[in-house]
Amino acid sequence: MICVNQHCFFHLNIFEPKQDDEKLARQKEIEDWLPITSSRNAKWWYSAFHNVTAMVGAGVLGLPYAMSQLGWGPGVAVLVLSWVITLYTLWQMVEMHEMVPGKRFDRYHELGQHAFGEKLGLYIVVPQQLIVEIGVCIVYMVTGGQSLKKFHELVCEDCKPIKLTYFIMIFASVHFVLSHLPNFNSISGVSLAAAVMSLSYSTIAWAASTSKGVREDVEYGYKAKSTAGTVFNFFSGLGDVAFAYAGHNVVLEIQATIPSTPEKPSKGPMWRGVIVAYIVVALCYFPVALVGYYIFGNSVEDNLLISLKKPAWLIATANIFVVIHVIGSYQIYAMPVFDMMETLLVKKLNFRPTTILRFCVRSFYVAATMFLGMTFPFFGGLLAFFGGFAFAPTTYFLPCIIWLAIYKPRKYSLSWWANWVCIVFGIFLMVLSPIGGLRTIVIQAKEYQFYS
Repeated sequence: MICVNQHCFFHLNIFEPKQDDEKLARQKEIEDWLPITSSRNAKWWYSAFHNVTAMVGAGVLGLPYAMSQLGWGPGVAVLVLSWVITLYTLWQMVEMHEMVPGKRFDRYHELGQHAFGEKLGLYIVVPQQLIVEIGVCIVYMVTGGQSLKKFHELVCEDCKPIKLTYFIMIFASVHFVLSHLPNFNSISGVSLAAAVMSLSYSTIAWAASTSKGVREDVEYGYKAKSTAGTVFNFFSGLGDVAFAYAGHNVVLEIQATIPSTPEKPSKGPMWRGVIVAYIVVALCYFPVALVGYYIFGNSVEDNLLISLKKPAWLIATANIFVVIHVIGSYQIYAMPVFDMMETLLVKKLNFRPTTILRFCVRSFYVAATMFLGMTFPFFGGLLAFFGGFAFAPTTYFLPCIIWLAIYKPRKYSLSWWANWVCIVFGIFLMVLSPIGGLRTIVIQAKEYQFYS
């Protein structure tokens, strides 16, 4: 009997490690194939320009318009507060990436699962992260199309006008090629170009405004005639500002590409990159918002480049810069979505990790965002709506809630107060800005024809 048992035991000993090894080998094969975890040799400056590309969206050109809806006092206060709070929550995320020794939270939802449990963590983080990332991709399809259209109109004034729909298709054609780059490090060139462009067109926007000089009939009061209109516009302006600071949804994914050892954890180089990125963000945001509003007052358009009609060559250049930047941004926000889709197919549905699978998944995603962008191009309202609904939580207060859940700082200590202030401010943004955004969409949708 013992002999049989020994025999059985012997069998188990042979087969179990073999099965474990196979399982581990398959897991490693999958991890080496997935876009977030496949390449971990990024330098600190990669994190700087990835963060600039992710953060400085086309939203920067809408900041003077947001200022006109908020007014001088509240506008400056919300801009500065947002800059400080989002830098703080970004620091928290960088710190939490490796808080469990020997483990890295490579994705936002993995951090959520650690804080709230396997199931709940997924349900809390993934829907919000997907709304943000897919929302940004759709909005950027529209922005890219609009900027190409504007460039075409400026360069060729006598040409027959072409529908926005076709320009969105032209913009999407670039992504049908670029989206097949396998991981974050392979798009670092695209991302660097995008980061340089964002600084360039921001500088063009405020410098060209300054050279124009303040308009004689400039007004800084609220534009809406009714009190209700003013209040709704104020909410909408809050959403635009929330949308401008939205790089947190890809920050752990960017940090996952940086090498890490117990002696030199990844948070050092990552934080250095974040500081550089935030200085660039300040150089882009504050001059554009303040100078744009100061020059044009409340008659500023929701895209500052539209208010600047002359000199035509400069504005055309700025529009092309916007296109290049939005190409990079689209890729940065699409990468975590590709990662989720590919993880689901390979790990849950047991597809083989092949190039053909990747080609099909990514082409489908680009086509879907292109189609949605062509169908709903009311740009301003979408920003405020998405901005409040999903950006505020993932950027302003979800990191704080995770921090409180994991570190449990002492009640009424500095850390406790800082987190609760961020949470209150974030919830305030989340509740109010979609209201303004939805109203803008409803008003614009009245005059809108599909695929016009």
